[in-house]
Amino acid sequence: MSGTVAINRPVIHHAAAARVAAAAVAKAEALGIQVCVAVVDSSARLVAYLRMPNAFLISDQVSVAKAKSVASVDGLPADVLDQALTGEGPWVREGLLNVPGFTLIRGALPLRDGDALIGAVGVSGGSEAQDLLCAEAAVAALHS
Repeated sequence: MSGTVAINRPVIHHAAAARVAAAAVAKAEALGIQVCVAVVDSSARLVAYLRMPNAFLISDQVSVAKAKSVASVDGLPADVLDQALTGEGPWVREGLLNVPGFTLIRGALPLRDGDALIGAVGVSGGSEAQDLLCAEAAVAALHS
């Protein structure tokens, strides 16, 4: 074993997080929906957050849960993780869903710099499909 006792984890820069959140809101405006957008770093810590006027109150917590959930499982979006769980016993899914703040609701995607996970974006307020479109717009804005 080497003498290493700590590792560096890449994280999203605050300016990039703000750009990502703004892109998700712009897509929501184009879709005519009101959303909450949460951007977390690779350690699932909140970095940026935007709430559109009249977004559902619960969308606040759900957007954060979506982003944190994706970041907490090394960037696996809910649909991929859900598919991976099909081969597991029901207690595995139940165990994950009993972790405070964990969700399999779609509408969050990982944020990567090359192969490195640097964070995740979660969107809540529209349908799962609309939230995912907003998250896709956010990811597209990451390197713009």
